[in-house]
Amino acid sequence: MASIRELHEQIISKERSAVEITQEALNRIQELEPKLHSFLTVTTEQALKQAQAVDAKIAAGEEIGILAGIPIGIKDNLCTKGIVTTCASRILENFVPPYESTVTQKLADAGGVMVGKTNLDEFAMGSSTENSAYQVTANPWDLSRVPGGSSGGSAAAVAADECVVSLGSDTGGSIRQPASFCGVVGMKPTYGLVSRYGLVAYASSLDQIGPFGRSVEDAAILLSAIAGYDPQDSTSLKVKVPDYAATLKPDLKVRKKLRIGIITETLGEGLDPEVEAAVTKAIDQLQELGAEIHPISCPSFRYGLPTYYIIAPSEASANLARYDGVKYGLRSPDADNLLSMYTRTRSQGFGAEVKRRIMIGTYALSAGYYDAYYLKAQKVRTLIKKDFEKAFQSVDVLISPTAPTTAFRAGEKTTDPLSMYLNDLMTIPANLAGLPGISLPCGFDSKGLPIGLQMVGKVLGEEQLFQVAYAYEQSTNWHLQKPKIA
Repeated sequence: MASIRELHEQIISKERSAVEITQEALNRIQELEPKLHSFLTVTTEQALKQAQAVDAKIAAGEEIGILAGIPIGIKDNLCTKGIVTTCASRILENFVPPYESTVTQKLADAGGVMVGKTNLDEFAMGSSTENSAYQVTANPWDLSRVPGGSSGGSAAAVAADECVVSLGSDTGGSIRQPASFCGVVGMKPTYGLVSRYGLVAYASSLDQIGPFGRSVEDAAILLSAIAGYDPQDSTSLKVKVPDYAATLKPDLKVRKKLRIGIITETLGEGLDPEVEAAVTKAIDQLQELGAEIHPISCPSFRYGLPTYYIIAPSEASANLARYDGVKYGLRSPDADNLLSMYTRTRSQGFGAEVKRRIMIGTYALSAGYYDAYYLKAQKVRTLIKKDFEKAFQSVDVLISPTAPTTAFRAGEKTTDPLSMYLNDLMTIPANLAGLPGISLPCGFDSKGLPIGLQMVGKVLGEEQLFQVAYAYEQSTNWHLQKPKIA
């Protein structure tokens, strides 16, 4: 499928209609879903209506925005009015939201076409999309492997051309890691840049919605559309959102030399040698493009994983307390008193990983352990933020691998939660510090699996991140390669 800009030109020139483009995406979904399982719900009727509305505007001679008529996938933890929103959990199996999330409303207002709700790890808790209560999504590059998580459905759908772009959410790497595994571009914005209103909460101080695209430009266009202040989200930032795609140039010629820092703690032990080789080659390429390269130490970076797995489960424990069988969602039919209803509803409705994280979080917040675990984790979080602040005094952008390995086989890590958690090693610190991060393809391993390069920027540094990522992307052809789905 063509890029957003190419499709936009085709629509306004009447070379193709929005309905034709949407039908192409729907046909692709119908063809591939038996193998990929990227979507939990396909919104055929609504998608065609949205596309018809775009064509009607063109016929009437009205101007349309760049996203009008573009097929988009939406992660199924974003509320969509009148359309079931499950978070890939049995506890929300039949939940139909009475309201629209801010980001999906913005896309609808821009004329975007929602082709469906994508699969995820239940309540966005996981790194492989194997924790979904309904299906396991496959990696388009190798159907025996995982697409990453928790936004695996959104990443796989873009990689397989089932939609042009998609939305995911990133709590500890849930956009960037699947982008790496699926060979697409994924951006986690600065905390507060994109409204979380209508995003079903996992860990409220970490969650952030962001775009997937086959190219940096597509991701930049989508982020411009969804970013901006929202009075319905108390953490939303009152900042002007630039047109990120307008400043993209295929070089790094800026007023002063661009300084790129290589986070030394992310290289070496525990990193797949092929991943390290690809990232090192990408660093050399950036140097050829004119960037200064500096090794940068972030000593607290190594504590990101244990810090995250105290803070995130603690917030999840509080957020998921609302699923009690009373207000909405599943209610166990065989309970004989209130306590029994709570217990049976949650036992039947939540999967193993969600229960594990609720228990960890409840323990960390309990009397006698709060200071030893949660409070200490918050203090370490501050140290991680300070490490980033110090690093950005001497460099403009930080670089690391996105994930320590390429996509692993389905079922390989399901019995070893700690091994699964290690996949978020590189991505978690940016969430703890509230910083923007982007992952883009930088090569393939000997098995033909994509490798991701992560770039982390300063607070509200999305524009510069997109510029650096675009310059690198245009000097390579990794983003042009597509999986051949057997």
